[in-house]
Amino acid sequence: MLRWLIGGGREPQGLAEKSPLQTIGEEQTQNPYTELLVLKAHHDIVRFLVQLDDYRFASAGDDGIVVVWNAQTGEKLLELNGHTQKITAIITFPSLESCEEKNQLILTASADRTVIVWDSDTGRQVQRISCFQSTVKCLTVLQRLDVWLSGGNDLCVWNRKLDLLCKTSHLSDTGISALVEIPKNCVVAAVGKELNLSFVTGSHIGELIIWDALDWTMQAYERNFWDPSPQLDTQQEIKLCQKSNDISIHHFTCDEENVFAAVGRGLYVYNLHMKRVIACQKTAHDSSVLHIAKLPNRQLISCSEDGSVRIWELREKQQLAAEPVPTGFFNMWGFGRVNKQASQPVKKQQENATSCSLELIGDLIGHSSSVEMFLYFEDHGLVTCSADHLIILWKNGERESGLRSLRLFQKLEENGDLYLAV
Repeated sequence: MLRWLIGGGREPQGLAEKSPLQTIGEEQTQNPYTELLVLKAHHDIVRFLVQLDDYRFASAGDDGIVVVWNAQTGEKLLELNGHTQKITAIITFPSLESCEEKNQLILTASADRTVIVWDSDTGRQVQRISCFQSTVKCLTVLQRLDVWLSGGNDLCVWNRKLDLLCKTSHLSDTGISALVEIPKNCVVAAVGKELNLSFVTGSHIGELIIWDALDWTMQAYERNFWDPSPQLDTQQEIKLCQKSNDISIHHFTCDEENVFAAVGRGLYVYNLHMKRVIACQKTAHDSSVLHIAKLPNRQLISCSEDGSVRIWELREKQQLAAEPVPTGFFNMWGFGRVNKQASQPVKKQQENATSCSLELIGDLIGHSSSVEMFLYFEDHGLVTCSADHLIILWKNGERESGLRSLRLFQKLEENGDLYLAV
């Protein structure tokens, strides 16, 4: 049985902070991405990237085409043409272990009110679904149930043979904007909100909620990201602002310890055990942060509407007893309320607790317009897509130099020139 939840929206309201943008010099000793390869195939905004395997990825956007690339060489492998309008969602549908055909499928939704299923190896159009009454805004796969879901004005469940298993009635004018799977064969759907993570939902109007997936109760809730109360003398730089983007949660991700949230132009690290923000960069970019991801070695990467891609490192620091604990962002009270007397020892303990900082270690400048999202390939570098119609493959310069030297020696050895030189 498939259960699902809906989150509704409210009128946007917001506050924003004013603080200087952190910068880094030209000498970026900790930035490994010193080489870049520009890939050209699209003629409109490239909004989506999806990883197919260890060396391939696909890109899609407003020109309605899907391009499959080699992440190692930047070679264009396939171009998939079939949609007549912009692509609004893309996912992969992995093959089952029991299936004889191991071909991975690509599913794309478009403003032309169709969903097309593609064979990622051949580029062949497997099937087109054209029964939608509105644009499909999001797609997700429930691998354990071997079904996939489409969300728009309706929520539909499909099997691998593309049979419609069930469908909801009309939800609202805004429709479903995001879907995510959580345990026990359940799905959370966002209506008029953005939601990107199991157990946690975030919105464009300054709300972040942590849910209990067993009984669907709300464990922590924060409505406003900036606390305008007058007693916060340490945050006088916070000003009232009419722009809802300044408090919008555009994207977030997590690991076992922290939730990493992109809010407005800033980045925040919320610790699930301490139930508080342990690090933040209030102005990480000049414009809204659109996408973030956690890298190995306690690193974080973010991209923005300002066209930049930045690498951050989460570093521990001993917080001074006199330094106030950050409370203005999520301001979550954790799992259950406590009275004022009981909270005093906790507050004192937090003042002496180990906090962290987000230090800028790399600034990747290559795009001339908004960077929509990125993919991280551990061995092949970083891939970014942008409103400038370009895809950039960022390479580890040291690694690429070593590979070139290795290939040179191999070629010399094959031709016998290496022994002649010796």
